[in-house]
Amino acid sequence: MSAASGVSVWRQPAQVWAVAFACVVAFMGIGLVDPILPAIAESLQASPVETELLFTSYLLVTGLAMLVTSWVSSRIGAKRTLLVGLALIVVFALLCALSGSVDAVIGFRAGWGLGNALFISTALATIVGSASGGSGAAIILYEAALGLGIAIGPLLGGLLGEVSWRGPFFGVVALMALAFVAVLVLLRGPEPERAPVALSAPFRALTHPALAVLAVTALFYNIGFFVLLAFSPFPLGFGAMGIGFTFFGWGVALAVTSVWVAPLLLRAVRRTTAMLVVLPLLAVDLIVAALVVATPAALVACIIVGGLLLGLMNTILTESVMEATDLPRSVASSAYSAVRFLGGAAAPPLAALLWHAYGAGVPYLCAAASVLLAALTLLIGRRALARIDRHEADTAEEGAAVLVGDAG
Repeated sequence: MSAASGVSVWRQPAQVWAVAFACVVAFMGIGLVDPILPAIAESLQASPVETELLFTSYLLVTGLAMLVTSWVSSRIGAKRTLLVGLALIVVFALLCALSGSVDAVIGFRAGWGLGNALFISTALATIVGSASGGSGAAIILYEAALGLGIAIGPLLGGLLGEVSWRGPFFGVVALMALAFVAVLVLLRGPEPERAPVALSAPFRALTHPALAVLAVTALFYNIGFFVLLAFSPFPLGFGAMGIGFTFFGWGVALAVTSVWVAPLLLRAVRRTTAMLVVLPLLAVDLIVAALVVATPAALVACIIVGGLLLGLMNTILTESVMEATDLPRSVASSAYSAVRFLGGAAAPPLAALLWHAYGAGVPYLCAAASVLLAALTLLIGRRALARIDRHEADTAEEGAAVLVGDAG
């Protein structure tokens, strides 16, 4: 139960479940191509660096488009923004499935990223505005959708990828079309009036010290995140199904800690303290991955442990951004996400280049260094984050109460 309202986090209006379902499918797209990266490289005669650009084009456009999504949604409304985003994902996923060259897939993944930006930047604000139980319950639902989507994506990608590398893209088309219908039919009622957001709002938001510190922290952290996610399929050496099961385990680990463990951790320590503990642990995990990269079973274990730590960081960072300023949440989220995704965009091709130049362990060592830079950024800017620690007790206790109440 929510401490504030006595409402179960899982008892929500139909429109919340419609958006949450669409979120699951949208986040599936992040890990969906993971199991088929080697197959795409082989079928389309692409190098690992070219193949990793499937992540880069998607994340780069997602990040840049985040800077205008709050401007768009404040003018055409949340529902239309969600539907436009979903429609773009359907179209570009279909074009990916029908492509005959890796360059075409890279280009169409960029269009997919535009749709993804419009959708995910609006989805969190929509869930927060519509969910029963307050913002704490809404963030738990959003992180649950993220974790479930990231877990299912690689598994579905592996299953469909066993048939053809095109299969996962056709799967996204079908699921996103279903999500489009769900949002169209179930997201009803008049939208609250919103003042138009200036195009410059996300840029101005990044001048806020607290948001700037969190954004730069997330940029370096995301490099570690996407080295683990996007590069690992190559040194693992598994087939599509083996990679799919590996990252299904990674996604389940991420979901468990993001939804259940993070709120309990935040009852014991402040947000900044929690991040300053988790980030060095993640760096250690990446260093171990570099040392055992030639042993698939050990690398799988590092990937799963990484998922546990990434789940904690994801939830803590999301809550921190929501509490860090008095800015409209859509603006703060868009500005923060734009910087965060740019870090993710740079990581996959850089990892592939380092692999070919210096060996398979070096990308993990560079990822560990980047994660430590994230911790250093947080440590240096901790004074600017006093607000998120002041808000800690109420939010953490509410989140824990929600989870304990639901478990009972």
